[in-house]
Amino acid sequence: MKRPTSQFSNPNRLYRDTQNEMIAGVCAGIADYFGVSVNVVRVITVIIGLIYSVPMFIIYLLAAWLIPEKPVDLYKDQDDEDFWRSYRRSPRDTLGDTKRKMRELERKLRRLESYVTSKRFGLDRDFRDIS
Repeated sequence: MKRPTSQFSNPNRLYRDTQNEMIAGVCAGIADYFGVSVNVVRVITVIIGLIYSVPMFIIYLLAAWLIPEKPVDLYKDQDDEDFWRSYRRSPRDTLGDTKRKMRELERKLRRLESYVTSKRFGLDRDFRDIS
């Protein structure tokens, strides 16, 4: 059973993904965190488990016990989830993309502000009110 998001939930944190789990969701959570295929993480885990059986078993059990379960409402929507996934993959690119979007919003706001404070805005409003 998934726990609800608390005020301390962080979308940039490692969680066990119990929706895509096979055993405890550790591999699915690691795959989600690093943005790789869950099958790749599972194969690597099995290979390491074959070589280092006891340590891998202990580490996996500790991870299943220590890593918290992914909250149900961790992300607000799909766009929020996509943002955090891209941020984990490449923080620098995501920051650059966010800066570009903010510059675009600022440019649009400046255009809107200059129109609203111009004589044209009053004239357009007067013509609209006549109709």
